Amino acid sequence: MSERRDAILKASATAIAQRGIRGLRVNDVAEVAGVSPGLLYYHFKDRIGLLEAALNYINDRARAYRSEGEGSGDSARDRLTRSLLGEIQDRPEVVENSLAWNELRASAVYEEALREPLARTTAAWVSEIADAIAQAQGTGEIAPSLDPRRTAVTMTALVEGLSGRWLCKEISTEDARSHLLGAIDVVMSEPTHHSDPTHHISDTPITSRPKE
Repeated sequence: MSERRDAILKASATAIAQRGIRGLRVNDVAEVAGVSPGLLYYHFKDRIGLLEAALNYINDRARAYRSEGEGSGDSARDRLTRSLLGEIQDRPEVVENSLAWNELRASAVYEEALREPLARTTAAWVSEIADAIAQAQGTGEIAPSLDPRRTAVTMTALVEGLSGRWLCKEISTEDARSHLLGAIDVVMSEPTHHSDPTHHISDTPITSRPKE
């Protein structure tokens, strides 16, 4: 990626995070990036092209910080947990990424042109998590009965939901990460041995949640 293109995408992510989609003006992005509006249109053709490229930039940046701190001695489940928790951190670039992603997700409800690129970017994230789940199943750290893709869809949706509440200051960073860890333990618990081999977690009666 060229320096100018990278600067444009970084400026776009910042503008989306700070002012939302409605506040995204091509001229403002070009000014922050230090390029002419003509160059911006040359790279991205139109506003939707810029937003799609910004989505990919946000996803690539998230992939980079989700994998930070990985060690050769980490288990497959450790890597999976770190990847999911990586989406909720107090670091400025993570907060900016989360703000921009949540804004793009919400805007896609009304802007049909955003739906396909958002779905494609989301699918890439789901695929990464599904692969991580499958690897942990291969090492016996996660129950083999789980469907990796379905579980990945559930977990990424949970991360998005917690992220939204976290960004709105409804819950703290610590609480959001604690809730996510608890969900990981419940959804992807290690295999257990039962006297009845036909027993599955789905057989457990679901009771109503107690009122708080």
